[in-house]
Amino acid sequence: MLKPRVCVIFGTRPEVIKMAPVVRAFRNRSERCECIVVSSGQHREMVDQALRAFDLHADIRFDAMASAKSLSTLTSRLFLDFDGLFDAEKPDWVMVQGDTTTAMVGALSAFYRRIRIGHVEAGLRTYNRWSPFPEESNRSIMGQVADIHFAPTTRSEGNLLSSGVPKSSIHVTGNTVVDSLMWVIARLGDSVPTELVEENIPGFIQGRQLVLVTSHRRESFGEGLRNICSAIRQIVNDFPNSVVVFPVHLNPNVQAPVRETLGDHERIRLLQPVGYEALIWLMRESYCILTDSGGIQEEAPSFGKPLLIMRDTTERPEVIEAGCAKLVGTDFAGIVAAAKELFTNNDLYRAMSAVANPFGNGFASEAIADSVLAFNTSNS
Repeated sequence: MLKPRVCVIFGTRPEVIKMAPVVRAFRNRSERCECIVVSSGQHREMVDQALRAFDLHADIRFDAMASAKSLSTLTSRLFLDFDGLFDAEKPDWVMVQGDTTTAMVGALSAFYRRIRIGHVEAGLRTYNRWSPFPEESNRSIMGQVADIHFAPTTRSEGNLLSSGVPKSSIHVTGNTVVDSLMWVIARLGDSVPTELVEENIPGFIQGRQLVLVTSHRRESFGEGLRNICSAIRQIVNDFPNSVVVFPVHLNPNVQAPVRETLGDHERIRLLQPVGYEALIWLMRESYCILTDSGGIQEEAPSFGKPLLIMRDTTERPEVIEAGCAKLVGTDFAGIVAAAKELFTNNDLYRAMSAVANPFGNGFASEAIADSVLAFNTSNS
């Protein structure tokens, strides 16, 4: 019997981070399957940066953003790219992750050709189609077409069950981001990533309380992001021993307000997007983290770092229920008040720092690869 061909698809940096251990797991089983890695080019530079962190490369690359002026043009371009890919490569499985346009189009294109689909990080829901936008709808669409749903938690499993997904097609595995995190921590050791040394970040934060900030959500563009930036500036002014490091997303809708509001403050350092090893180092060294990133919500608990989520909703409520994060929205006063609590209430800080990561034990990718290959064998 021919070995099944497994096509692993990603287009953004968070997808690479969460799919890298899945690729490794399939390639560790090369006697049982062939693994093809495809990058859509949705976030080309940041994808390449993330791939280098995991010593991986894409076997096939698209250039989806070259002429994409909107979500509609990106989507239509990707449908054409994936149609050509599947016609040429004829995969038996397509593996997608999360909620991006790349993942949604890859899954739908595979569905149209009756190719089996594995959805990694399935079942997350806010039940608000506008937040996160368009990711909530993307993830729901994939929930309708996947053959195996790899849910990171039992809550995610429950969301899938309530939408009509049969329990037999759901596997609760934990989140693959924990697999990646453990791999990078072991590789990093006590070293400081070169890009941070070159920016003298260790010297900048020495002896002071680091507030790590990231913000890039589409639904925050405009007033929400301006409020976030004003709140960050106020926090630094209110607490003289604090410093902020803010790797700024390349999207012009993020770059402009961030640099306009925060670029001239001596205790705020704005960086270009950093590699995954550098981000892990910054999380490890931080006092607290302010973010709208889904991935960081899953990673920060591994470091015992209190987390303020600058969004109105989260599809990862486990991190709030566990007690290591608070949902603070994009309101100026709400962000400032929550940060003030962390800096002044030692009992609260200790409680939020003492929570175990609710998203897994670092073996999700192994379980995913084994489940796909077992399914392929039992249904061949």
